[in-house]
Amino acid sequence: MKKVSEKTKEISTENNNSSAGLHLNKKSIIAICVLLTAILVFAGVLTQVMPRGEYYSYPENTYKLSDGTFITLESEEEYTVCKTLSVTQDEYLKKLSSLGHDIREVNSFDGYDLSSAEEVSKMIIDGTYHRIDYKLPVWKIPASLVLVFGSQNVTTGIAIILFIVLIGGTFLILDEQGILKYIMAVIIRKFEKKKYLLLCIMIFVCMLLSSTAGILEESVTLVPIAVAISLALGWDSLVGLSISLVAVAFGFTAATFNPFNVVTVQKLAGIPVFSGLWLRILMFVLVYAVLAAFVVIYAKRIEKNPKKSVCYESDCALREKYRLEDSEAVLANPKTRKATRAFVLCVSAVIVCIVLDFCLGLSGMLSMPGMAVLFTVGGLSAGYLSGLRGKEVFKGFLRGIKTIAPAIPLIFFILAITYILDEGMIVHTILNYVYSLIKGLSPYSAILLLFAFIVVLEFFIGSGTAKAFLIMPIVAPLAHLVGISGNSVVLTFCMGDGFTNLLYPTSGIMIIAIGLVNVSYGKWLKFTWKLFLAEALLAVAIMHFSIFIGYS
Repeated sequence: MKKVSEKTKEISTENNNSSAGLHLNKKSIIAICVLLTAILVFAGVLTQVMPRGEYYSYPENTYKLSDGTFITLESEEEYTVCKTLSVTQDEYLKKLSSLGHDIREVNSFDGYDLSSAEEVSKMIIDGTYHRIDYKLPVWKIPASLVLVFGSQNVTTGIAIILFIVLIGGTFLILDEQGILKYIMAVIIRKFEKKKYLLLCIMIFVCMLLSSTAGILEESVTLVPIAVAISLALGWDSLVGLSISLVAVAFGFTAATFNPFNVVTVQKLAGIPVFSGLWLRILMFVLVYAVLAAFVVIYAKRIEKNPKKSVCYESDCALREKYRLEDSEAVLANPKTRKATRAFVLCVSAVIVCIVLDFCLGLSGMLSMPGMAVLFTVGGLSAGYLSGLRGKEVFKGFLRGIKTIAPAIPLIFFILAITYILDEGMIVHTILNYVYSLIKGLSPYSAILLLFAFIVVLEFFIGSGTAKAFLIMPIVAPLAHLVGISGNSVVLTFCMGDGFTNLLYPTSGIMIIAIGLVNVSYGKWLKFTWKLFLAEALLAVAIMHFSIFIGYS
């Protein structure tokens, strides 16, 4: 009888371990891969049927001095004028001069005051759009998944994949050893009778971190914990996603000090950095109010009847896994308590990295690696302190990597789409077309068209900084001509770039996050479309208000 009991316990443990960690829904992954394949083919077709063209850009190491003079370092580097023609820097500068854009070559920057100068390296130059006789070879479209490894974007892709892999390995250890349950139990014990206050606080904190320090990809680490808390309190996975991932994305929308959009866009628009802060703070308050109200109303509806959730069935296993009764039991385990403290200490160090990154203006160079390393170290240390030894720690880590591995192809599909559009030379053509549409419009109409353009461009270019460098040199002067202030352009850019990070299937962070909790893309849109619509309407109201008051 004792042997049977031990065997039953062993089987139960194996089952619990097999369900631990981050698990991606294979059907959802396949469906999204099919969708991304269709988008890739569509992008390829566009490169064949649309006119091809591009703008010239300033050379590397080019500055605009306070008196309006442009200077650049002499270089032997060749510049690609189109996909089939390269010229020397001297020839390139002569071409720009013939178009009315004079740039002086210098041997060094000694004697020039660059502290008050504006760096314009690689920014596109207004008035230089030209058609090119080039068409992307058809064979490159199906081969893009391989060719992308030779592009400059592959470094970003590999960094994201490494980040995801480390998170997957770490979370399995945290889950198997009960550390996630411990964190959940501690939070719930403090807010058991004030759970809607907890919900509002979590939304505020995540929005604030994003609005000021610009965290986004890092938010995927919050999703499993937020979902566990949400399920234990009687809500669903979508509430968990809302108080973590959605809140972070909406913080991007309501950016106040975000270095990746506010700072970059204001510099490119030629206006003082952090100017116009009062309206961005007001926007933060309004966006927070809309998101918090939406999530609270939804959570109360799900609490009354869990079956109304679109992810009720997929949540059943997770509800059983994160039962409040079971989580309370882990609080009595001293090893788990010690392991959790070690993990929380490492997470606290991550917050320090984010703050330092923001204060030093490192644009993510410290926060992303810091998150990956400290999160992993925290997970491995917690596993060791909770009782795992030697090979057991690394075996658990490898099992966690295996569970998250199906997400890797999605990243390369997304990179391949970007590669095709870039190689196909049609992004600048689209930009030039929008440029021609805005001319002659009233400020109220022009700002709406600008907002729509940024929202659409997000589908192809997820990086806010990349979009800023692409469109701001053109949009900023044009906006001024039609009566739109620089700070109104900044507002428009932030609102168009923020919530759309969660809208399209080309968003790697969104696809991975919903995959972690077995929510399909269709269910995700069914849940969020009303929120996205409300956000878009709020954005329109704020943009028109900024025009009305002459916001500057």
